[in-house]
Amino acid sequence: MNNFEKYYTQFVQEIGNKEASVSPTLTNSASFAYGTPEIAEGIFDGSVKKPLYSRMGNPTTAKLESILAKMDGGIGAVATSSGMAATTLATMSIVSSGDEIISIGGLFGGTYALFDETLSRFGIKTHFFDVDDLQSIQNAITDKTKIIFLESVGNPNMRLPNISAIAKIANDAQIVLIIDNTITPLSISPLALGADIAVYSTTKVITGNSSALGGCAVFRAINVDGKDKFKSHRYSDIHKFMESAGAMALIPNAKKRVMRDFGMSANAHASYQTMLGLETLPLRMQRIVKSVEIVAKELDAKGLNINHPSLEKHPHHQRYKTDFSNGCGTLFTIDMQSKEKAFEFLNKTHLATITANIGDSRTLALHMASTIYRDFDTQTKDFLGITEGLIRVSIGLENPQDIIKDFLKAAQ
Repeated sequence: MNNFEKYYTQFVQEIGNKEASVSPTLTNSASFAYGTPEIAEGIFDGSVKKPLYSRMGNPTTAKLESILAKMDGGIGAVATSSGMAATTLATMSIVSSGDEIISIGGLFGGTYALFDETLSRFGIKTHFFDVDDLQSIQNAITDKTKIIFLESVGNPNMRLPNISAIAKIANDAQIVLIIDNTITPLSISPLALGADIAVYSTTKVITGNSSALGGCAVFRAINVDGKDKFKSHRYSDIHKFMESAGAMALIPNAKKRVMRDFGMSANAHASYQTMLGLETLPLRMQRIVKSVEIVAKELDAKGLNINHPSLEKHPHHQRYKTDFSNGCGTLFTIDMQSKEKAFEFLNKTHLATITANIGDSRTLALHMASTIYRDFDTQTKDFLGITEGLIRVSIGLENPQDIIKDFLKAAQ
């Protein structure tokens, strides 16, 4: 698992300053003075590169955006107030009433609700598919399809998609592919695999300490001189931004079509805290993905019903070994068969923190059916892999043997 090595130097060197304050500068201002009306005009028409208003961008947030864009090989990024805001920004910058989305994977409960309940109120229909249902995914594409949305790892069903195969379907059909890479930053490179946009809840493992709510959407460059899906009539709403911003068109498109009017702006202090978390992300990810394998294997061997792709019994074990050689994040699940047994386990564990968050420096756990998915009907819970006894576990930085001992004792 050496993919993390290249980021050790990159993050600490880019986040820290070589002059004045070593720590990133926190610009804690909602508004910015322009000095003269001429400068104000230039800022608003884009010819002067100075802050306009913190709803549209803050210098501290801008630094975070540049680092996350470089991390994924994107041309730019837009940081948001939360992970759900990043998903909303990415999707709403592309779709209009009457359009359709194909959604593949887990999904995280908030994402499913956004697509199934909220966007449907605005005339946007979503079709949901399992990660291996490739023929149905391809058959579902119509003239109305604008987005294929994919989770890099099913949360919490732990199913792994064939990202390259799905990217080929999307790109052959000239459909935008968005990948939620929240669970696998550094492990998976969505844009390199064929995605157009990668979205993150930076609240999770990127920050890694529950101190800052945030999200980010990373965008690829548009090929303005050659063939590009965004040049088609399907994405005509973006053409005016291509004329003014060229390869960077997806950035002003997202800011002016969504950020300006919906206002899901990142908080400067949260952006600062997120950068502090980024400095240690490669170290934490490398330890955590190794610990996940150790803990999952040992607990499964001791008779607990563990779901993780590193286990040979998992249907995507071979895909895990080939496509996810740098791990698939912090998660695995335990099925205790009933709500009562799940509650008993959670009440007896001393090490796990019971919370809806994931990707923290400490181990977290939560019973799914009674919390995040409590309002979902039986059919939807079956599709998403939510059983009555399901506990989602997010492994932290603790000694994996300590986690194993605590969980085995709690399961007795």
